[in-house]
Amino acid sequence: MIQGFDSPNVSEHRRMKKGTSSQTTLPAVTISELNGVRYLHLGTDWVQGAMRIRSPLTLELEYVQNMMVWTLMRPESELQEGLAVQLGLGASAITRFCHQALRMHTLAIELNLDVIRACRMFFRLPENSPTLEVRHMDAEDFVADPRQAGQAHVLCVDLYDHEAASPVLDSEIFYGHCHRTLADGGVMTVNLFGRDASFERSKKLIANAFGPAHVHSIGPTKEGNMVVCALKNRTLPDQAALLERAKRVEHLYKLPATKWVRMIHNTTLENVP
Repeated sequence: MIQGFDSPNVSEHRRMKKGTSSQTTLPAVTISELNGVRYLHLGTDWVQGAMRIRSPLTLELEYVQNMMVWTLMRPESELQEGLAVQLGLGASAITRFCHQALRMHTLAIELNLDVIRACRMFFRLPENSPTLEVRHMDAEDFVADPRQAGQAHVLCVDLYDHEAASPVLDSEIFYGHCHRTLADGGVMTVNLFGRDASFERSKKLIANAFGPAHVHSIGPTKEGNMVVCALKNRTLPDQAALLERAKRVEHLYKLPATKWVRMIHNTTLENVP
């Protein structure tokens, strides 16, 4: 059941997100609101996603904004082309932004059916249509399916359970399947967060799948989220090109793209076990 409650400390919550798990019993979905922002939780105070009620397409959380760094990695002519896939729905912010602001064909994969229901009831997620599909299934099964090879042009990975300890899926095999799922020239962003998370270890696993030269990171945010960006057979544009794209992205979509250019770092694999 979806339960509503008001938490006085929601503004202090550390930002992580979201739910996929192989467990048969999934946590209850709960909702809170504070200062015009609606939050999604999985039975704890951990924030799984957020939406500003009067501006539902605004990406409220800083790390969710950073997940859109892929908009700098694709030429302007390709920016709205192809299929955007999100693994882990959260409060559906990225899914709604890709579908409604960027007007891309969009697919989201979410294991917890109550999360999907909550997003449609409380977070303005539309019903499925020819350009939008929310599929109730395990993200691991989705990317492991060879029929998905080369289908996604953008892949946003944000997979956490209710405990927020570390990514639910974080292996070289998983990231290899993500690489296969991407079309040539596609881009993946991954949210890394958690008390047990090892950012450098996760970055190395991603680099093993994509190649170190194709993996970059931004962050961490003040809440502790780092976003890793991995490109499939595409190199990072030079600084001038990135800045030009950033101006366009900021103008069109009100995203902090110029800040991303300053934050992007090549993956370093020194001292990684």
